[in-house]
Amino acid sequence: MSASDSIMASLSAYISGAAKRKLLPEVVEKTKHHVLDTMAAVVSGSRLPPAGPVLRYLDSLGGTEEALVCGTSTLTTAVNAAMANAMLAHADETDDSHLTSRSHLGCGVVPAALAMGEREGSSGESLLRAVALGYDIGARVCHALGTDQLYAAGHSTHTFAPTFGAAAAAGALAGLSAQQCRWLLSYTAQQASGVNCWQRDRDHIEKAFDFGGMAGRNGVTAATMVQAGFTGVDDVLSGPRNFLLAFSPEPQPERLVEALGERYEIMHTNIKKWSVGSPVQAVLDSLQALVVEPGLNARDVDTVVVRMSDRESHVVDGSGMSNVNVQHLAALMIVDGTVSFASAHDSSRVDDPAIQALRARIELRPDPDLPRRHPVVILKTGDGKTREHATAAVRGTPQNPMSREEVENKARELMAPILGGERTDDLIAAMWGLEKIANVSELRFWLTA
Repeated sequence: MSASDSIMASLSAYISGAAKRKLLPEVVEKTKHHVLDTMAAVVSGSRLPPAGPVLRYLDSLGGTEEALVCGTSTLTTAVNAAMANAMLAHADETDDSHLTSRSHLGCGVVPAALAMGEREGSSGESLLRAVALGYDIGARVCHALGTDQLYAAGHSTHTFAPTFGAAAAAGALAGLSAQQCRWLLSYTAQQASGVNCWQRDRDHIEKAFDFGGMAGRNGVTAATMVQAGFTGVDDVLSGPRNFLLAFSPEPQPERLVEALGERYEIMHTNIKKWSVGSPVQAVLDSLQALVVEPGLNARDVDTVVVRMSDRESHVVDGSGMSNVNVQHLAALMIVDGTVSFASAHDSSRVDDPAIQALRARIELRPDPDLPRRHPVVILKTGDGKTREHATAAVRGTPQNPMSREEVENKARELMAPILGGERTDDLIAAMWGLEKIANVSELRFWLTA
C-alpha cells in the first residue's frame, strides 16, 4: 500500500468509526460548549436578514420533513435544514472560529450533524462525537492544502474547512462504512468551492452561504448520496488530477491524519466573547482593560489608535456592518463599558452623536509587522497621559477559554428574546446533558419558535 493510499485508508476508517468512538471527558465538555454556542447563533440568526431569503427558498422547495430549521417551525429535508441552519449560524459574527484553518468550523459542522442526527434518530452522544470529528477533519484539510497559500490564491478557506467537516460529521452519523467514506470524501471534494470575494458582501447573506450554508448543504448532500448507493473514486486524495493537487502546488497529505485521535481541533477553536467580527475581539478586550477597569469614561478619552495586522485591518476598517466596524465598536465599548449583541446591532447607535464624535477620534493603522489577531491599542486621555495595551490571549481562545457559565450567559442573551427565558434555560440544560438524550429530535421541543 502506498503512503497516499494509507492516508486515505486511515482517514476513511477514522470517519466511519467516529460515532462509536469515546472521547476524552475534556473533549466532550468543550464540544458541548461549541454545540451550545453554535445553536445560540442559529436561533439568533433566525431573526437576522439572511433568514427571510432562506425560509422563502425552502418554502419553494418543499420536501420530506426530516429536520428543523431552528428558531422557526419549518421542517424540511436534512440537506435543506443543514444549509438553512448553517446560514443562520453565520447570519452574524457570533459563531466560533478556528485560527490555523482560517475558518468558522462550527457554523458548517454543527448544523450538518444536527440535521443528519435528526434524520437518523441519532443519540446526543453520537452527535457530540460527530461534531468533534467534523472539526478535526475540516481543519486538517486546510492544513494539508496550506491555509495561507489557499487563501492567498483567492480560495475561501472559510468554505473548504467546514464543508469537509460537515461531510465527515454527516457521514459518521449516516453509518457509512470505511469504503463508503472514501466515496464520501470524493463527492465532498467534487463540491469543494468558495472564492474569498465574500469580503465585498455588504448584506452578510452571500457570506452566510459561503461560510456555513454551502458547507452544511454540500456535506450532508455527499453523505446522503453515498448512503443512497452512490459509488465514486476510491482515492480522491492521491493519484493523477487529485483534489490536493488541484488546489495546492505543494500539498502535505500527511497532515490529514497528523495526530488524529490525539490532537482534537475543537480544543483549539475560539468561542467569541463578543458577538462581533473576529479581528475586533482583542481590541474590545484591550479597551476593557484600558477604560472600563480603571473606571474612565468617554469624556476622559482624547484619542485612540488601533494598530492591527494589515492582513485583516481592511475587513474591519469603517465597515458598513456595525458589528464588524472597529471604530464603531470601540466607541460603544468606551461609552457603554461593554458591547452586547443588541448594542452592536442597534442601527440607531450608528447615528448617535456621542458615538459619532468618539468614532472620529479613533484611528485604525494597518501594520505589516503585527500578526493576525494581535492588535495594539494606544489610548490618550485628556490630561495628556498615554496608555497602551495588547491582549496576549483573547477571552474565548484556547489560551484564555471562556467558562461554562460565560458560554451559557452568552447563549441565553442570544436565545431568550426568541425562545423565551424558561425554554432557553431548559434548552441549555439539555445541551449540558446532551449525552443522555436518546434521539436528538427531542431538541425540537425547545428549538421551535
